[in-house]
Amino acid sequence: MIACSQSFTKVKQLGVLLAGALSLASCTSEPAKSLVTPLPSVAKPSPQQSQQPVRGIWLTTVSRLDWPPATSINASSPALRISQQQEALKAKLDKLKTLGINTVFFQVKPDGTALWASKILPWSDMLTGKIGDDPGYDPLQFMLDEAHKRGMKVHAWFNPYRVSVNTKPATIDKLNQTLSQHPASVFVLHHDWVRTAGDRFVLDPGIPEVRDWITSIVAEVVANYDIDGVQFDDYFYAESPGSVLNDNQTFKRHGQNYGSKADWRRYNTQQLITQISHTIKKLKPGVEFGVSPSGVWRNHSHDAAGSNTRGAAAYDESYADTRSWVQLGLLDYIAPQLYWPFARDVARYDVLAKWWANVVTPTNTRLYIGVALYKVGIPSKNEPDWMINGGVPELQKQLDLNESVSQIKGTILFREDYLNQPQTQKAVSYLKSRWGS
Repeated sequence: MIACSQSFTKVKQLGVLLAGALSLASCTSEPAKSLVTPLPSVAKPSPQQSQQPVRGIWLTTVSRLDWPPATSINASSPALRISQQQEALKAKLDKLKTLGINTVFFQVKPDGTALWASKILPWSDMLTGKIGDDPGYDPLQFMLDEAHKRGMKVHAWFNPYRVSVNTKPATIDKLNQTLSQHPASVFVLHHDWVRTAGDRFVLDPGIPEVRDWITSIVAEVVANYDIDGVQFDDYFYAESPGSVLNDNQTFKRHGQNYGSKADWRRYNTQQLITQISHTIKKLKPGVEFGVSPSGVWRNHSHDAAGSNTRGAAAYDESYADTRSWVQLGLLDYIAPQLYWPFARDVARYDVLAKWWANVVTPTNTRLYIGVALYKVGIPSKNEPDWMINGGVPELQKQLDLNESVSQIKGTILFREDYLNQPQTQKAVSYLKSRWGS
């Protein structure tokens, strides 16, 4: 285990713990405890300031799926690249405004790189084609300026543990090349934190220093940018059957007091959520913190408190006890991804939406529902409803339910570029007629 003094030196050198936000504690006790001193219990989230429902959209940057334009990377000059990226983003925001979208969930940390001027993470290669290259402007600040101009809120969306989207030799080479940069990639600075899972390089969530490092990254953004919220998606323990995370040694070191590795993993995930929640509320209490987990917490067949579903469960698959986070008041909002139609028996949209409504009822955590815009108009043997009349009837049913259940405070669409696809145009027209001004 890294000694406390060594850990503190590394953290100080990287500038990862912001003044006044976090302090260091003893590293001697088991089970593993965070280096971050626990703050007083977080107060219950304050009620929503506005009665306006959230009409949101996720805008992804990983693999340039939504933004920036892939063609901009090959622009003939930096000035042209910057212009193309900024004009593309403004055009997207203009379109979102006409559709009635009022909140953008902007992916600022798609992997181990940043879309803001960070002292902890290198610049994202999504912007220039090379990790660590200064893009010549600050994309997060630009997004905030342009969205706020249009009366839209921005939540900074982080993928906490992902280091890279693959493990190819070329990717390893690019990560290693950052060693001479300031800051360099965590892949080279703390290679002992890095594991392989889901055919990606990821950080091991069982290492306390990893959770502290992630917390400090979020703290950097909260302290330095006028964001409206912070969101984590569902990538906590993100494994695949053929590529599981090998955390056996971490479990031996830190999990001795747990009856099972699964319980220890859930503890680790909840520790991260707790640290992030406390840190945000200490820095800027008005910044919201939310999580967008997979839609099923647990199935009723495994837990009497679970939903009447048969889908992959966050509790068992990604070791995220999302229901508990709501009950503990750690979240301002939760946005489960309910990416199925009413007719999908294994995970019915209405069954899950009402289940989550019941979960948040005794709490002050707001409930937004993630809707599968990406499935609209796509042929599917198991979910043919997305094809009927361009997916409009299914979309209408989902939005009608969201607006009829009082606990549901909004809808978030996944994801932005699907607004521009031929198969979704009937649905986009419907959204504009329903939400647009």
